[in-house]
Amino acid sequence: MPSSEGQRGRPFRDHRHVVEPIVYRLRTGVAWRDLPEAFGPWQTVWKRHKRFSTDGTRDKIHARLVAEADAAGDLDWKVSVDSTINRAHQHATTLSPLEAPAGRRTKAATGG
Repeated sequence: MPSSEGQRGRPFRDHRHVVEPIVYRLRTGVAWRDLPEAFGPWQTVWKRHKRFSTDGTRDKIHARLVAEADAAGDLDWKVSVDSTINRAHQHATTLSPLEAPAGRRTKAATGG
């Protein structure tokens, strides 16, 4: 994990206090601003996530965790791929049959 030694400014918060909110956000999909207050300021979590993503720290952590889990036999490398394709006809819109497209009038509506 990166160290804040040798850098100007305030030292990093403990990485454990910032990694847990990052994992929580990735797991739940909430917006950064919607992180629970128990995790601290969302800006701190976002900045550390950005830093870990850009400098390669996140990839190194992931690679090490995968290697350790694989060595322990905890990984199952089976992959399931769903190749379902849903197609809709070009006329399958949300307009009901009674609604006419904007700008067009029927003969009954114009009196002719």
